[in-house]
Amino acid sequence: MTTSARQLISNKGYKMYSVSPDTMVYDAIKLMTEAKVGALLVMEDSKMVGIISERDYTRKIILETRLSRETPVRDIMTSDVLTVAPDQSIQDCMKIMSEYHIRHLPVAENGNPIGMLSVMDVVKNIISEKDILIDQLEHYISG
Repeated sequence: MTTSARQLISNKGYKMYSVSPDTMVYDAIKLMTEAKVGALLVMEDSKMVGIISERDYTRKIILETRLSRETPVRDIMTSDVLTVAPDQSIQDCMKIMSEYHIRHLPVAENGNPIGMLSVMDVVKNIISEKDILIDQLEHYISG
């Protein structure tokens, strides 16, 4: 029972939040707070050009003593965005997130984002799959 990225975003919902590269960082962080998410896609002309996360904010605004109301997202966003295909397994997603030390992973189909997975989404799913497997084994053993 291996869940795909598409199944997981289908279960959690396809809702994604995004900003443009010209959005001020303050407004991006405000949107993250309101939406209760830790990262936003950065979209320009319907194309994903980056991602901005709370980690980008802390490392590139706070630690560099920049002003979030005067800094555009383009100045601190991560441009090289790792994505996964919808048919990739959740185990693949976890491996990528672990290997690259990232907490948010867009799911893209034909280059277009269709959802965003967080490390918590992936961990919860893996735990759930393991619980189901344990339950099935217990039933098998007890007859």
